[in-house]
Amino acid sequence: MWRAIVRQLHDPGSESEWVSVSECPSREFSEYPWSLSGGGAGKLADSLTGGPVRKLGQVLGAQAGFAGFSGADDVFYLSRQWHKRFGTPSRVTREVATGDELRDWNITPRSVAITPYGAGGEVLEVDFRDAWAKSLWRVKQPLGQLADFAGKTRFEAGIPWWSWYRWTYSRVDAKRTIVLAKVATHNHAAINDRGIITTQHMPAIAANDEIPNEELLAIVALLNSSAACFLLKQVCYPKGGDPVGGDGARVSVEAWSDRYEFSGVKFQEFPVPEIRGLGIGSVLDLLAKELSLLEPSAVYRSGVPDRAGLVEVRAEYTHIRQRLIALQEELDWQVYGLYGVLSDKEIERLAAQSPAPSIIPAVNPGERAFEIVLARKVARGETETAWFDRHGSTPITEIPSHWPDWYRDIVQARIDIIERRKDIALIERPECKRRWASEPWEKKEKVALRTWLLDRVEEPGLWYGLRDGMKQPRALTVSQLADVLRDDRDFNSVAQLYATDHMGKPDIPLADVLAEIVADEHVPYLAAMRYKDSGLRNREQWEQVWEMQREEDRTGQRLDIPVPPKYKGADFQKHSYWSNRGKLDVPKERFISYLEASPDADSTTLLGWAGWDHKDQAQALFNLIDDRTKEAGWGTDRIKPLLAGVLEVMPWVRQWHGEYDEEWEGVPADEYQAYFEELCAKHQVSEADLRAWRPEKKVRGRKKAATKKAEAEQPVLNVE
Repeated sequence: MWRAIVRQLHDPGSESEWVSVSECPSREFSEYPWSLSGGGAGKLADSLTGGPVRKLGQVLGAQAGFAGFSGADDVFYLSRQWHKRFGTPSRVTREVATGDELRDWNITPRSVAITPYGAGGEVLEVDFRDAWAKSLWRVKQPLGQLADFAGKTRFEAGIPWWSWYRWTYSRVDAKRTIVLAKVATHNHAAINDRGIITTQHMPAIAANDEIPNEELLAIVALLNSSAACFLLKQVCYPKGGDPVGGDGARVSVEAWSDRYEFSGVKFQEFPVPEIRGLGIGSVLDLLAKELSLLEPSAVYRSGVPDRAGLVEVRAEYTHIRQRLIALQEELDWQVYGLYGVLSDKEIERLAAQSPAPSIIPAVNPGERAFEIVLARKVARGETETAWFDRHGSTPITEIPSHWPDWYRDIVQARIDIIERRKDIALIERPECKRRWASEPWEKKEKVALRTWLLDRVEEPGLWYGLRDGMKQPRALTVSQLADVLRDDRDFNSVAQLYATDHMGKPDIPLADVLAEIVADEHVPYLAAMRYKDSGLRNREQWEQVWEMQREEDRTGQRLDIPVPPKYKGADFQKHSYWSNRGKLDVPKERFISYLEASPDADSTTLLGWAGWDHKDQAQALFNLIDDRTKEAGWGTDRIKPLLAGVLEVMPWVRQWHGEYDEEWEGVPADEYQAYFEELCAKHQVSEADLRAWRPEKKVRGRKKAATKKAEAEQPVLNVE
């Protein structure tokens, strides 16, 4: 490379394998980022934008930005099941999508956000006695002491602390916005016409209501083209390697796995030529929506999954995906004509002009013209690439023989021009062509089936029962849960499907399937079981903050309350606890686990439902204490952690259940406190004793050789 620089330094216009040299006026370097790609990329970019073009923001009549920025995603972004669990009303929820949830023409939100805003964008008053609102109260200080750009906190500015950090009503309320994934290896655009909240990771431009939908879809088609990918990469910043691959987060062996930041400014400045004949965008948009309805995560919500149905859905999914790939190819080549890189006569040979989109044959990953060119280079030993392996495709060097002759001729013409024209080859390469990257179907199906089973296990009726003539919460071991569900035919059929196809164990008991699916879905009831010592120190500070907040609520006087420390993964006893709680310790788990509290004859984990309110949680603990002392004869040492659990939950019982309850015919908090004190006296333990309780540390020793050999002979659980 250095020799090439020396040879070509005084030879403007020269190009080699290593260096391109050109003379440019200094004004071209007055703005960042500079386009220094070389290899003719600059000339091609000039050619693409040299014709009559307008900026996208001008076409749509608005600027790019984001609709909302919560400032605390861990608090506001929650699963659909979380909202079902706590009965969040629809008036304060909206689907929310981050940048990685916009892929291949479609937005697929994984979360539903708490959005306490009215129809006019005003912040709503919140009743913090509502189950969903209690989760906000827990993090009042981190939310209220978020500072704005002027350095003022929400408390200081008089802004409701439960509101979002930014809420751009003009984009939230827009009927249609065009959105772009901000950070990705390739360009992904879509129309948001479903009221989805798009965050700072997805710049959006609200479309003028007068623009016809067909024109908007044509613009989205343009933004999803390979030419658009090339142009955006000339002016946007690279961010490092695609973390999905093996290159790491900062380096890339191949340029196509580099992530770019497609900023809102560059989005609104994107050059739009005169758009004609891009009706194919409407078909692509429709197909992408159909494909999203065939994802396992969508199918499982429509009924009881079975193997025959999933096989049928997978076949339809594969067919529609093949059509999307084929029509995206037509789009890419048509767009070259819109930008004037190809003449109308050339487009007649290179794009399917006459046949309707439905007649264009299906195309598999690996069968596109540029991929055939790339596969031939690999076969000749001219290059190496992970493109095909990464995307699960098979490299081919010949045009598929099952395609009709007219389409084979088009693909051959594309191959010829890629090999002949350097400018076309700069775009028709992995760096600019849609990846159609997707997780394996088997992995998505496993998640969907597991979610279906877990949702059924969360049915509230399972977690309550009659006790002393009253409906009360009941904890169940995994084995007891299996007994309760044994007569549920639908549940057992899906569990059998999951065990056979995704555990590789068709004959295992239902309890073993349940143990596998709930393993990472529970968090212990007691802080000493959840956290390591560092986490317990954090928890102590959070409890002090909550007491000060309660004092504020009682007196109405603002106190100088510190922001409690955030948690780290290392503060938790298990990674799954951290995954369910996060840095602000927001409870998102499905189940409460009562470790070391199962009956002596049952070694499976004892669970409760995370949807119980604090009164139910206290009642469940009291019931366990009564059962274990009266029926199993447990002594103080084994009862002590359960009493410690009551001590931890009682401040919340007093806060939310400290008033007269007609159904209860009394004040629950008072009755619970009295019974708690009675139990402490009976077992001769103080509150200080309970706070000091810690689980016995398990000593890890070397296993005996015979034990190791026996374990080595056991079949390995295949969870992939």
